[in-house]
Amino acid sequence: MAPSLQDTAVPVFDSMLKNLSALLDKAVVHAQAKGYEPSVLLQSRLAPDMFPLTRQVQIATDAAKFGVARLTGVEPPKFADDEATFEQLKARIEKTRAFVAGVPRDAFEGAEARRVEVPTRTATYAFDGRTFLLHWAMPNFYFHVVTAYDILRHNGVEVGKRDYLGPVPTL
Repeated sequence: MAPSLQDTAVPVFDSMLKNLSALLDKAVVHAQAKGYEPSVLLQSRLAPDMFPLTRQVQIATDAAKFGVARLTGVEPPKFADDEATFEQLKARIEKTRAFVAGVPRDAFEGAEARRVEVPTRTATYAFDGRTFLLHWAMPNFYFHVVTAYDILRHNGVEVGKRDYLGPVPTL
């Protein structure tokens, strides 16, 4: 029997958001140790046509909250997308973690078969819940978390794979 979508989504979103917050902590420590203002990193990007660190964090949190909301029909919290400091980004991450963890287990009942529609700039995609989570929400979430990691790494922040993965749950 396949694990429930709640058991698949919530622990992964939570642990990776926690890791993302820890990456931001390391970025601040690094910048201070090197003698520059940490806020410089917030607008850093990997390429001119990519979003900066701040937007990567915003989109990662959106992917988690909208992923859970679309699966359950629960209204997600609204964020203004106006974070301008590491502290504000970390607060956004914590609000997202609280939302994701706070959705009742019974809200996920039937989520595997629930129709989920995702509007984009070019099309609206329709999925069943399981396909949405595994082929849209989680890949999108991972993309933005790893891009935030890559921006920090590219800027010399001493982070590695262990920082990205965080504590690995084991038996």
